Amino acid sequence: MMADVHSGSNQRVLVSYSAPQTILSSAKWQQVRAALTAQLPLRNIHWKSASRTTIRTIQELDVSLVPLDTIRDEHTQIPVTLLEKPLLNIYIVVCQNTDIEGYRTTVKKQIRDWHSVITMRKNQEWLILHIVKPDAKAPSGNFFQLKGSVYEKIKADFNSEKRERCVQVSWSSETDNPAVWAEFMNKVKDGVLSAFDSAVLQREEEVKRSESQRQMPGWNFCTFFILKESLANSFDGVCLFEDAYNQYDELETTFYQVLKEKNLSWFGTLINPSDGDDSSPLLSVSKKPYRDLILANTISIFDLRIYLLSRQCQLLAQKGRMNEICRKAAAFLGAFGRRLRDVEKNLAPFFLQSWTYSSALSVVSQCDQWASTLDMTGSRLNAFNAAKGELLELARNQLDMVGVRVGHLPSKPPFATAYEPLPLPVDTSEVSSTSRISNAEILAAIENGDPFYELYVTTTNRAIDMYAKAGRRKFALRLHGSLAALDLHREHLATALTTYTSLPAHYAPHMWNSLETFMLSRALDTHSDMKKPKDTEWIHILLSFLKSYIENLGSELLLHTGGQVTYMTKLVNDMSHAAAELDGDLAHPDHPAFSIQVTGNTRIAETRDGCFLNISVRNRLPCHLPANEVSVVLAGRDHEQYKFVSSIEELPPGVTTVALFCPISITGTYLHESSELCIAHLRLQWTHRKIPASKTPRTFNELPVLVRFPKDLLAMDVKLNQPTSIELGEPSTLLVTVSTGRNYVSKATLKLSSPSVKFRLGDARISGDKKPVETEIINETICLRKIAKDQSVSIRIPHSDIPAFNAMKTMVEVEYITDAEPTIVRTLRVSRILQTTLPISVNVEDFFRGTRLLSKFTISTTSHQHVRISDACLEAQEGGLDGVKIVPTVTKNRGVITVTPAQPANFLFYIDSSRGPVRETLTLHIKYRMLREEVEEIVGNVASNVISKSSPTAHHWVTLVNKLIMSLEHDATWVDLYGLTGQLNVPVMQENVDDELIKLLDQARKLLQDHRHPSLPIGHWREIKIPVDVPYMNIVAATRVQILSTPFADISAPKPLSLYAGQPISAVLMIHTSFHWGSSTNDKNHRYMLRYDIEEMVKDWLVSGPKRGDFTASDGGTHSVPITLIALHHGELALPKVVVTALPIAGELTMGSMAIPSIEAYQVHGAEKALVLPRGGRSTFVIGMGSG
Repeated sequence: MMADVHSGSNQRVLVSYSAPQTILSSAKWQQVRAALTAQLPLRNIHWKSASRTTIRTIQELDVSLVPLDTIRDEHTQIPVTLLEKPLLNIYIVVCQNTDIEGYRTTVKKQIRDWHSVITMRKNQEWLILHIVKPDAKAPSGNFFQLKGSVYEKIKADFNSEKRERCVQVSWSSETDNPAVWAEFMNKVKDGVLSAFDSAVLQREEEVKRSESQRQMPGWNFCTFFILKESLANSFDGVCLFEDAYNQYDELETTFYQVLKEKNLSWFGTLINPSDGDDSSPLLSVSKKPYRDLILANTISIFDLRIYLLSRQCQLLAQKGRMNEICRKAAAFLGAFGRRLRDVEKNLAPFFLQSWTYSSALSVVSQCDQWASTLDMTGSRLNAFNAAKGELLELARNQLDMVGVRVGHLPSKPPFATAYEPLPLPVDTSEVSSTSRISNAEILAAIENGDPFYELYVTTTNRAIDMYAKAGRRKFALRLHGSLAALDLHREHLATALTTYTSLPAHYAPHMWNSLETFMLSRALDTHSDMKKPKDTEWIHILLSFLKSYIENLGSELLLHTGGQVTYMTKLVNDMSHAAAELDGDLAHPDHPAFSIQVTGNTRIAETRDGCFLNISVRNRLPCHLPANEVSVVLAGRDHEQYKFVSSIEELPPGVTTVALFCPISITGTYLHESSELCIAHLRLQWTHRKIPASKTPRTFNELPVLVRFPKDLLAMDVKLNQPTSIELGEPSTLLVTVSTGRNYVSKATLKLSSPSVKFRLGDARISGDKKPVETEIINETICLRKIAKDQSVSIRIPHSDIPAFNAMKTMVEVEYITDAEPTIVRTLRVSRILQTTLPISVNVEDFFRGTRLLSKFTISTTSHQHVRISDACLEAQEGGLDGVKIVPTVTKNRGVITVTPAQPANFLFYIDSSRGPVRETLTLHIKYRMLREEVEEIVGNVASNVISKSSPTAHHWVTLVNKLIMSLEHDATWVDLYGLTGQLNVPVMQENVDDELIKLLDQARKLLQDHRHPSLPIGHWREIKIPVDVPYMNIVAATRVQILSTPFADISAPKPLSLYAGQPISAVLMIHTSFHWGSSTNDKNHRYMLRYDIEEMVKDWLVSGPKRGDFTASDGGTHSVPITLIALHHGELALPKVVVTALPIAGELTMGSMAIPSIEAYQVHGAEKALVLPRGGRSTFVIGMGSG
């Protein structure tokens, strides 16, 4: 059992025993009693009462064995517990089981006398225990003798019909086996439970009867309290702590009902303080004779409530519910303390604070004592420590009241509370000793400040320690703030500043904005009181304060008398001065006091390169903010960044619209990436980049902002194109065109970078520029100087081979300075994608015909765009080739050809070589341009023509061209008509432009509609040179099937006049071979084995003769084979085709296999057809005409 528990809990269940005096005084009885006591306490007892719905289990029940003659049979009117009297009475019989005569003459009378006394007692059970030796034999006799044993006689004489009350135990001291007591102990349990149950039911009926008479005159709560408490003590004595606690809980409920009815005539005053009441342990029930006071109806409400709380807490301690004890005590101290305030003027000074302080600490001490025997871990231990922390904080709060009242603490937060204690008496010496508190610590703290501060810090640190152990960081941090306030009051400024600056970081995660603001405000004030320089540390404190101030929507904890606006104005002005004195820039991210939002309104500068962006700057402070500059950074999809800047002097409260300028003319869509507000060297920065997918934006303002800029047609620009002249096989190059637009550029530096290729800037060359430009290559950069307005400089830059991709991504950076603004260095960073594939593809087919080679070149477009071809020619090297003649098959004035994805263009050339194969490489030269380029050139010329007849500026020319091109892009219906005639019908679109430009557009549309294709190609054309290798062919075989008039006729003889179906027709197959295009000069001396095969045409011809055969071919030789043809039907029939193949050359190997010469065979008679007539004859048909 735990210490300091009410006597009811120490009350054991009484079990009386009785036996003849000779037995009780014998040594054997002492052995029996020791063996019986060894079976105690009773274990695993299950009580099922008729008044309760569930079974109660008692793990262990302490039982006291007492002689029956030591129990006084006295009846008292003051019930204490049901365990005052024995619940079970045992009579012990020790005799031989065979001593029937002794039983009848002596033992039976002794049992009967005992039984008559016991049965007269209420709510008590009885049991007869017969102890025999284990070796005792059952009695035996003849027919005329009585049969049976002593035990059977006892059962026959005393057992009742309802319950077995007799137990025999075979026991001896030599063979002490605990199992022999099992049946007896079960009988003991049953007897104890039966008696306890009947006693409880009777007492509960008495309690109900008394409670039902509560409204009747003469009913006394104190008498009812004693009666009901006897039940609680009884339950406590049998270890039914929950049932005992419920009794006190019901008593507390009844007390509240009586209190509500104001029926308090049975109590004394609310409080009748005596010496030591303010410092006595709250949970001690032995400090006052509480039961005597209750019985005398003189107990005060103060003492009754304390006694009731003490008993409840003791029972909770028995169940190990320490957390609940602390919380119950804290709630009682708070609630009853407020009740005592009504009579505080009748109490000793500081009695209420001393009593609350002492009680809270005593509860903590008592709970620690009770918990020392418990194994508490995890969440249970954390809850216990947290509850103790609350009690210690309650004690510390009493010190706040005392300190403020006696002047040790200032009357302001965090020390001052809404409750103000009564003022001290003027002359404390006249206060009697009985009217003074007894807590020595409080008395010393009242008299002197040092003991008070020591006690204050000690108590606060104890509470902080408990909260820290419980994981209640927020509560611990709050108490740290009060210690900092104490240091500030005691002028320990350095310690206070350290605490004030460290606490807000701990408050922020818990959203304690008010406390965070207050602590930071105290830190600023302390910093000022210490007269420390306003350095970087001070700026960080101020920024944290402003953040908390804004998030708290204007802190109500700011206690400055000058007003919040004045106070905040002074702070921001001091921040501006402190930032100006910093040695370097100080960056601070994501401050909520200010926000920058892009409105989306953009415009170009028009008179210079650059663009404007409107933003909204919101100042959430109640005062003006001195500032120097506001800027925004926009990012493109290729990580290029552009900064927009504007100088300002101050930001008023609320929203201010500011126009930012970027000296680079950008176009397209950009993301608002970051913002910055500069206050001297202090830079407040915000990041607005894309939110991760795992984080959902909470408001619309948190979504990424996209900004779109129109194209400045007169700004500096850079384009990447393929060179106008490309020669396959030569090093790869690209054409970079820098256009100055409206600017006279004094210096421009060009840099290129690409992840896929390496540029050789040292070999770069200016391409086709009429105006001279100073060029210098320095450290992998191209430096250009003195570039005039509206000038385009094209630079041809070689680069490494391109990987197997269709496009090359290149980052171009141009840093330039204009004459108009020499102090501004502009940097244009653009990402360009250059299509590395050629816009056209060329396929070639070769046909060998004797000494001639026919080459067919098919030109197709590789994209969806149309390509215009002005010329394609096949050329030999300069000076020509001896004996080689190259002739196109069309005239040169065939005009421009349009190649579409569905319609390629074919160009045919024949090469006549009199000296065998052509071993030198020829060149296919193609002049082309994209249809878009041709149309843009025509539109530009027309625009120039229109502009030259009026006085608009160059800006109008750019706008006019752009509008016309956009119209053509919007509607492609003009393409077909333009391809045929050259007429350009520009669609009319809704143009939001001025009247002058509309007039220019109408003139340009009319001129374009009148445009026609010129007879000869004009304008700028691209060219591509493709090397062409002339193929070799070892054997060229010409096959011919010639029809003869007779099988013996000469080949030169005339053909037969008529051919008939089914008629045998004589023919000859001739195969002429030539080695003119062989790869070697010795080919003409070779002999090759060839095989011919006449194609089967089973629907048209039957072929008779050697349809397949091998022969030896020589240069210029002819192999002839006679055959016979039979036409299977009449009509114009194509002659059979002949396939000629080369056989492997004996003795020659190529890559491990026999070499086969190359051969091309063609049909000389491929276009010839034979007219076959139907064969003449007569047929007779008999036709039936009917029956008659």
